[in-house]
Amino acid sequence: MPEINKQIIQVVKSLGLKKHRDEEGLFVAEGTKCVRDTWEAFKCRWLVASRSWYDQCGHAGHLPHLVLARKEHLSRMSQFTTPSEVIAVYEIPEVTIDAARVRNGVNIVLDNVQDPGNLGTIIRLADWYGISDIFASKTSVDVYNHKVVQATMGAIARVKVHYVDLEELFEEYGELPVYGTFLDGENIYGMKLERPCFVVFGNEGQGIGAKVERCVTRRLHIPAAPHPGGCSESLNVGVAAAITISELMRDTLK
Repeated sequence: MPEINKQIIQVVKSLGLKKHRDEEGLFVAEGTKCVRDTWEAFKCRWLVASRSWYDQCGHAGHLPHLVLARKEHLSRMSQFTTPSEVIAVYEIPEVTIDAARVRNGVNIVLDNVQDPGNLGTIIRLADWYGISDIFASKTSVDVYNHKVVQATMGAIARVKVHYVDLEELFEEYGELPVYGTFLDGENIYGMKLERPCFVVFGNEGQGIGAKVERCVTRRLHIPAAPHPGGCSESLNVGVAAAITISELMRDTLK
């Protein structure tokens, strides 16, 4: 097995930045659960771990990729304040679009979603409802950001995120309805939602951008319950996505 060295440490540490992930074609998954949940889904370059971690959690399949490291090495490479005892370095896979699956499914679309936790939550949501594809604007947060990977709780192994020009996407699949969430849309609880479809969620602060808004064929609104004390101005994008996708999938879950 290779020994830890400065080059490996530098490469792993650099993967905290998207430009280096793109240059190296690599991303990281940290922690025992995250590594277990992703191990079968991605091709591993290195499994950097402490001896104690390998003795307790390792198996023969890890050995071809294992790089033993001390605590101080792991601390230098970790993207988190409290480093774990294992870091998997995976190759970024080539992701292709299955046109037939798009035309027959519910497709989540994200317009400039920036928060890693929100993207991770939405990937978990897609996984829960058996949705295979998420389409994101090229300005959205990178799916291989370490915080996104962690927040998906393993769902990144099953859900594909495609970074595309959203206007071109809607034009290519022009036969599908495009739903979008807005404060001035129709009450979602009184609508008949069609599948297959696209459903768009926007930026945390600005919502859906003007260019993508023009592509939306039906505007949805999640109403707040009436109460005298007032309420928040809007919902978190992950929460809005959960409510909307739940309504879209209602008929299939009865």
